[in-house]
This record gives sequence, C-alpha cells and structure tokens, in this order.
Amino acid sequence: MSGKPVFNRVALIGMGLIGSSIARAARAQGAAGSIIATARSAATRRRVAELGLADQVVETNAAAAEGADLVIVSIPVGACGTVAAEIGPHLAPGAVVSDVGSVKGAVVKDMSPHIPAGVHFVPAHPVAGTENSGPDAGFAELFVNRWCILTPPPDADPAAVQRLAAFWRLLGANVETMSAEHHDLVLGVTSHLPHLIAYTIVGTADELSQVTRSEVLQFSAGGFRDFTRIAASDPTMWRDVFLANKDAVLEMLGRFSEDLATLTRAIRRGDGETLFNQFTRTRAIRRGIVDIGQDSPAPDFGRPHPDLPHAPVPRPYADEN
Repeated sequence: MSGKPVFNRVALIGMGLIGSSIARAARAQGAAGSIIATARSAATRRRVAELGLADQVVETNAAAAEGADLVIVSIPVGACGTVAAEIGPHLAPGAVVSDVGSVKGAVVKDMSPHIPAGVHFVPAHPVAGTENSGPDAGFAELFVNRWCILTPPPDADPAAVQRLAAFWRLLGANVETMSAEHHDLVLGVTSHLPHLIAYTIVGTADELSQVTRSEVLQFSAGGFRDFTRIAASDPTMWRDVFLANKDAVLEMLGRFSEDLATLTRAIRRGDGETLFNQFTRTRAIRRGIVDIGQDSPAPDFGRPHPDLPHAPVPRPYADEN
C-alpha cells in the first residue's frame, strides 16, 4: 500500500497475538516506515525473525524503544510498569508511547511515572483477539471493524492522540476515546466478568463427578463450546487483568450475583413470567449487537468443518485482550 506512513519507526515490545497482528497489519497497510520488535524470550524473538514480522528484532526493550516515534507495549498488564521503567530513558522527544491492555487505570498508574516530559503517553485497548497466543497466532485482519479504545490522560497532546487514532484506523479499527476509569467499568461488564464466568463454568463441569470429562467433550452444546473458547485464553494475561481491575470486576460480580439469585428464586418457585421477561430482554441485547455489525446472526451449533465432517468450526471470538 502506497502513501506516507503514520509513524516512521514503530517499536513493538511483546510479540504475541496482538503484537504480531499489529506488525502484520501495519506492514500490510503501510502504517509504519519500519518495525522494530522484541520479546521476552529468545525463542519468540527467533520465531519473529523467521516469520519476517519486523525489519529488525532486538534483544532488549531499551534497544527497541531507541529512536522510535511510536512504542506499543503488548504484554500482560502486570509487567507494564517494569517495562516503562526500562524504556523511559531511551524514549525520543515527541514519541508516542501506548499499550494494548484491557485494563487502563492500573496501566496508567504503573507506566505514567516513567514516561519523561516531552513524550506522549496515550494508552489504548484494541478490543479484539482469539483464544490463541504467540507470534504465529497473529493475522493482519484481526482489528478490522473492531474497536480500539484510547484513554489519553486529561493533559494529553491532542495531536498525538489523533496520530495514534489514525494509526489504528489504518489497521482497520474503529476508534473511541474515553477515560481510563470509564473504560475499566465498561470492560468489567462486557469482557472481564464474562471471562470470569467462563473460567468458572468450565472448571465446574470438569469437577462434576457424575459426568466424565469425555462426556463433557463429546456432548458439549453450542453454549458450552463458546465458554470453553473464552476459557482457553492466556492464563497470565487474565490473572493480571482480574488483579488490576479488581474494583470494577467485584462491582460487576456483585450485581451479577444479585441477578443470579433472582433467577434462582424464579426457577425454585416456578415463576415462568420472571424467566420469560429476563430472556426476552437479553435476547434484544443480542439482536442489537448483530444490528450494529459486531457479530453475525448465523447460528454456530456444530457447523461441520470442511476437513472434519463431525467437528464444529473453530472461530475467533471478539475479545479480547
């Protein structure tokens, strides 16, 4: 793709699903003049080089940040503060520093003290992903028609925010801006709580003594398969998410527990009207998601895989880093 890159030198720290997808998309769309990448493990760095995802693969975070006009930290949120401390002294004046974490309040608190004056810190969260991880899992189309939420601090430079927004739009994303606090509340209910529920229900099924694991696998219905797809997400990343966003998650979990208690009472009492009203309201939410183009209305109840007639088709779900 021709045209002037949005950033001349983009440094990607962390090359898992999100980082490697950014590299692929930025190259495909001409959003970066050059891409410098690094990762914590030598094996990952070797694989990034083998895949040709970056113009240069370096060993340290400091070396990646040196001279970059955009640095994106794509690692579990619990490590963001440490990395910010490492790269702070090496950031070029006028550079933009961002991240991809699904918690923003904790990231702002941990990273901000290490960002020097004259460098623009604009946290971001591309709300996209699959249950897979690692540099081989990425693909250039991951962000197309997905949302990227920017949470710039109140004193952020508007030009830097707009430049980062232009970068994400070129990668195919829709861009929204909100405060870090509001982001964490929104994602607490739309992403973090569903993940917590998925991890719990899959664990419950595994521990149910009256049902064997083979039966759980063999007779899993569409709903349970969706839960297992979410529950397959990276354990390190989600451990950090729940610890970093615990206030919002606990608030949403409290509300969920109250609603669950209402449904429990309705089932116990044979109160069909309460159940029907609740299911009707939630069905309307699903239809609204489809209407705004965030998912397809096509059912996914064990559609045959072309190479394996009796297996369900694996598909990415839209969360979620």
